[in-house]
Amino acid sequence: MFSNSSKYAIKAVLYLAIHSSESKKIRVKNISDPINVPQAYIAKLLQELSRHRIVSSTRGPNGGFYLSDANMKTLLIEIVNVIDGEDRLKSCLLSLHNCNNEKPCPLHDFAGPFRTNFIESLEQNTIEDLARDVKRGKSFLPL
Repeated sequence: MFSNSSKYAIKAVLYLAIHSSESKKIRVKNISDPINVPQAYIAKLLQELSRHRIVSSTRGPNGGFYLSDANMKTLLIEIVNVIDGEDRLKSCLLSLHNCNNEKPCPLHDFAGPFRTNFIESLEQNTIEDLARDVKRGKSFLPL
């Protein structure tokens, strides 16, 4: 359900959540290898997230990206909405433009409850929640 861009953005944000702070900023070149995303691609995604105040950044010799306490409170849905747009998760799984409740595609009713639960989870959980789970070993992310 996520685009590759959203997956990469979430991985980058989680990397920052675990490894950065206001006193320990991380440059793009130091993020791209651990999360296995091309440097130019992750730079573009992080710049977009920075414009929307989902990640913080500073320029200069000690500059880089980091997450502030406020950034850590960002809901996961906000990352997806910035990267993919607000309609991405609500679009038809078969990419049919006329798919809706009155005229459903073959997967519409099958995926409906899953999609609703998934979106609700993204709307209720923050970057901090996922980072906490990784730090506690409750979930796994090769970083």
